[in-house]
Amino acid sequence: MTTPGKQEIHDSPIDWVAKHIRTYVESGGRKGHLYHGSPTLLLTTRGRKSGLLRRTPLIYGQHGDRYLLVASNGGASEHPAWYLNLSAHPEVTVQVGTDIFTARGRTATPEEKDSLWQVMTSVFPLYDRYQAASERDIPLVILEGDTPLTVAG
Repeated sequence: MTTPGKQEIHDSPIDWVAKHIRTYVESGGRKGHLYHGSPTLLLTTRGRKSGLLRRTPLIYGQHGDRYLLVASNGGASEHPAWYLNLSAHPEVTVQVGTDIFTARGRTATPEEKDSLWQVMTSVFPLYDRYQAASERDIPLVILEGDTPLTVAG
């Protein structure tokens, strides 16, 4: 269901992912922020092909006032859909706990990735294993320039 003037957001069809999103959203971010011990945010991107809004939970790190994401796709050989969407449409909506804001996402430069990668591996050490096993260079994404929208719930 959508509010007049707002576009419907499409969540993952994967059951456990959809459940995590639902818990996060229905609690106004009071539940679901920590998922199996890792901090997660909800990233809403615009589909590069469909134009639909797509929401996914992602582990994040912070460096100053910037949020960091890793487009690991579990170490798979292809980039995750959210990263391809963000690359095509960098204006995103983010929910971190009870805070919701807009941001602009971009891929870190090689120099930035070198200096920020350890921030993300300190949050989720498996990223090193994913990178070592992958034939692709796993992108590190920086979310910047947030504009507060609301506080959830």
